[in-house]
Amino acid sequence: MIKDNATVGVVVPMFNAERTIRATLNSICGQHYQALDIVVVDDGSTDPSASIVASYAEQDSRIRLIRQSNGGVANARNRGVASTDAEFLAFVDADDLWAPSKIALQMCTLQQGGSSAGLAYCWFADIDGDGRVFSLHNRPDAEGRVLQRMCRTNFVGNGSSMLVRRAAFERAGGFDPSLRARNAQGCEDLLMCLRIAESYEFRVVPQYLVGYRMTNANMSSDVMQMLRSCEIVLAEFRQKYPQFGDDLDDHLIDMLHWLAVRALICGRLSAAYGLMKKLFLMEPGTAISRLPRMVDIYCRARLVPRWVKIRVKRSRNKNAEFQPPYAEGIW
Repeated sequence: MIKDNATVGVVVPMFNAERTIRATLNSICGQHYQALDIVVVDDGSTDPSASIVASYAEQDSRIRLIRQSNGGVANARNRGVASTDAEFLAFVDADDLWAPSKIALQMCTLQQGGSSAGLAYCWFADIDGDGRVFSLHNRPDAEGRVLQRMCRTNFVGNGSSMLVRRAAFERAGGFDPSLRARNAQGCEDLLMCLRIAESYEFRVVPQYLVGYRMTNANMSSDVMQMLRSCEIVLAEFRQKYPQFGDDLDDHLIDMLHWLAVRALICGRLSAAYGLMKKLFLMEPGTAISRLPRMVDIYCRARLVPRWVKIRVKRSRNKNAEFQPPYAEGIW
């Protein structure tokens, strides 16, 4: 039976998010699904982030602010979960955005899946610092028992796209703070998805409902730390499921490519070169074949001079040009 009024606990880990937290809170408060318990965990911010959230809480009784010393994203998310008794949990980083129908659509598909469905995800658009879409490459369709698919690739993509049953979250042991302790923060979301996939089915809403922001400031911009984090997570599942070894190898190759793109967009040319060099040594054919797409995404991110964008655009096949299915600024 589908519960139309089941509360969703929304956990927002926040650290020095003065520039983006207003937009994030607006996208949460503007959800069509209104039964939300919104917990913002200020993880030791030194900017005015907390006061901004406090002003929102005065206007919307669903918002609560918890403050703590800096303990990392996993610790902050776990703290937020512990402060709500909601049966369903959603997570959104303090610089990401939700489309208004995100929670409503995910609640419908997750509850229709019954108790065996532990996680619902959706598609996400890459957005820049101004909230403009520059990539819509993510269109996964994986549902059901997806452990091997998750070992092959992180199709869920990020924590802001997940809606999780509390029972699944607790069985997975919550977010793992040990990654930060090992100087490998970044793949807590991937680890959570893999652990949930061991015991539960997944469901997908095939719509772009999350704006995933890519800037120099957010955690995923530390590409070498992200690589260490990914290697640790994949090693855990290589030990558990050696039969998925080839899938895990391919996952690491994809991560190297994504991190190289990430480093390039953030202007970290030395890191981008090092990652591509490593990819060339592992899979030279793959590295070469992905160079055009890498340059394409870089240009769409609006971080290069206009004359470069024009030349790249002219060199691409006209039929392959980026055509967003909605107007920019929807987020």
